[in-house]
Amino acid sequence: MRVFQTLSAFLTERLRHGLIVLRWLAILAPMAAAVGSACALFLWALDAATALRFQYPWLLYLLPVAGFAIGLVYLWKGGPAEGGNNLIVDQIHEPGGGVPFRMAPLILASTVLTHLFGGSAGREGTAVQMGGSLASAFGRLWKLGDDEIRIILMAGIAAGFGAVFGTPIAGAVFAMEVLAIGRMQYLALVPCLGAAVLADWVCQAWGIHHTVYHVAAGVQLVDPLLLGKVIVAGIAFGLTALAFSEANHTLGAWIKARVPYAPLRPFIGGLAVIALVYICGTRDYLGLGVWSPHPGDITLPGLFGPDIHSWSWALKMLFTIVTLSCGFKGGEVTPLFFIGAALGNALSAVLGVPVDLLAAVGFVAVFAGAANTPLACTLMGIELFGASHGVYIAAGCFVAYLCSGHSGIYLSQRIAVPKVAGTLLADRSLRAARQKAKEER
Repeated sequence: MRVFQTLSAFLTERLRHGLIVLRWLAILAPMAAAVGSACALFLWALDAATALRFQYPWLLYLLPVAGFAIGLVYLWKGGPAEGGNNLIVDQIHEPGGGVPFRMAPLILASTVLTHLFGGSAGREGTAVQMGGSLASAFGRLWKLGDDEIRIILMAGIAAGFGAVFGTPIAGAVFAMEVLAIGRMQYLALVPCLGAAVLADWVCQAWGIHHTVYHVAAGVQLVDPLLLGKVIVAGIAFGLTALAFSEANHTLGAWIKARVPYAPLRPFIGGLAVIALVYICGTRDYLGLGVWSPHPGDITLPGLFGPDIHSWSWALKMLFTIVTLSCGFKGGEVTPLFFIGAALGNALSAVLGVPVDLLAAVGFVAVFAGAANTPLACTLMGIELFGASHGVYIAAGCFVAYLCSGHSGIYLSQRIAVPKVAGTLLADRSLRAARQKAKEER
């Protein structure tokens, strides 16, 4: 009798788990498909906008007008959506008002406008915000509780990130790692991976293709001297990530304090970008920088060699900081890819490292330092460049993470485990940590 009771209890528990899995499949599958489709639409629109900008160079002169329009729309209709990625992170930590559905169309349209007229911005922020917005909408539809809302929002982040870059494993880990420094959110492990894989598959099913980067085949044995050089470069990558994050936040706060009317900030930023084009004498650092119809232009794939571009990383950083701190939309990640690859390109000549390898390491390592996500970035590097370079990629990402300090592009990110033992920063957000440091100064 006891055996039958035990067997019955076991089968009942397995049935309950099965029903939970089926319920989550019913929730996550359509959500991930919607996010993948939204990312496909976004990437198609972004590519079309970039082509139009190259076809009609005079569109750059309308960047201030586009910026004013973006600022005005967000002032009138943005509301909580103005919080962007930080709002989604806050809602995962402390579910409350949710992520408004209007965030998805607002960020999609404003990012496409930013790129159409020449702003130097990315696409990760748009994908993550679309993913979070659509995930929140599905959460409300299914009347999910707070713990379930956390899971579906993380799955939405994973779906958006994985689909927009074609790196579903990195997308899943990014969604779990980005919330808190030093702590992974394993609660959503399977939902994040499933949503990222499905969203990426749907995005590609719509005919979207991702950029292919070529890195020479690696060797099985790790060269200690080469590894040491990569570690030295990793320090530079981490310090660059720190400089980018702090400059972006500092300039953004400075502009907000001096220009209280929000739509004027991107208007001024548009004028500043035009001025930078004339001062630097180039348009290579506008938009994503992933491709160009002009063979002589500096592009992200071109940074993998053979030509060396000593200061492209600094110029791209300048263009991007001005664009984003003034209120244009898009995100920081693709510009960080460009900055990291360009810095790796420049350092390769100094350190005597193959340019394609160090560009690949810098591609993900600067992002690892700026987002405080070394594991996700290591996996992204392996997905993009191959497992044979895994040790060098991991070394660059881990060192950059340590050297970027308690700073980052997402101010709502929490500090679960401080990078330096003995610091009294645990359980604070990066925003609170920056404020405390400012008060101490």
